Amino acid sequence: MFMNQNITQNKNYSSGKAARAALQASDAVLFDLVVALIGYIYLHTHPLDKPVILFDLDGTLVDSMWMWKEIDIEYLGRFGLSCPPDLQKIIEGMSFSETAEYFKHRFQIPDSIDAIKADWIRMSIEKYRNEVPLKPGALRLLQYLEQTGKKAGIATSNGRDMVDVVLESLQIRPFFQVIATACEVAAGKPAPDIYLEVARRLQAEPSRCMVFEDVPAGILAGKRAGMRVCGVEDAFSTGMREEKMELADFYIDDYNELFDTE
Repeated sequence: MFMNQNITQNKNYSSGKAARAALQASDAVLFDLVVALIGYIYLHTHPLDKPVILFDLDGTLVDSMWMWKEIDIEYLGRFGLSCPPDLQKIIEGMSFSETAEYFKHRFQIPDSIDAIKADWIRMSIEKYRNEVPLKPGALRLLQYLEQTGKKAGIATSNGRDMVDVVLESLQIRPFFQVIATACEVAAGKPAPDIYLEVARRLQAEPSRCMVFEDVPAGILAGKRAGMRVCGVEDAFSTGMREEKMELADFYIDDYNELFDTE
């Protein structure tokens, strides 16, 4: 979607040869400068222009957001509680530990924070291992980053145990130089902490980073870190599409669009 629109515009600029021939020599020089500037702007506004590419995990790289609603319903059901319809939006971007704290206090869960997290890990681990695929075009993108020497990192709100399982299951761990969770920083998304931490470990200035994110809180985290952000479509956040498109610098329905040329 996004990429096709920009490439179409780029082609339109190059179609002005007939007009160029009619210009005087001085105007032709100006014309060439304008075309060069437009080409530079296009090249430097492509989502893959940056040398460092950072990803959220759930809903961005892997199709897993569907399972967390199921887990929340099942988990709260153990305590005779129903899952509020606004729950997913409220906990969006929270770290794994922050989410456990929120559940404990909002729903008066008698278990400790560690016990709550342990239950969630047990409930999710097999799903991550056997039912969670990569998003369309994600492997193609990761292979491209490796081939072109770009650095890649993961900045996720999920817990380390589950991150390790899904990366090993999908065999994509070697593509990333840094993998960090929001539990390792002071505040989860939409605070910029996790993206700034991953950039720091990669020894990259924020201005040299491009973030891929699937929810508004994550997009805000990337923007607040001083990075450009490409929103990624996900079935879980379909109702947030307009908000995501307004917040992000770019927007794609799947990663294959990054390689479309027509």
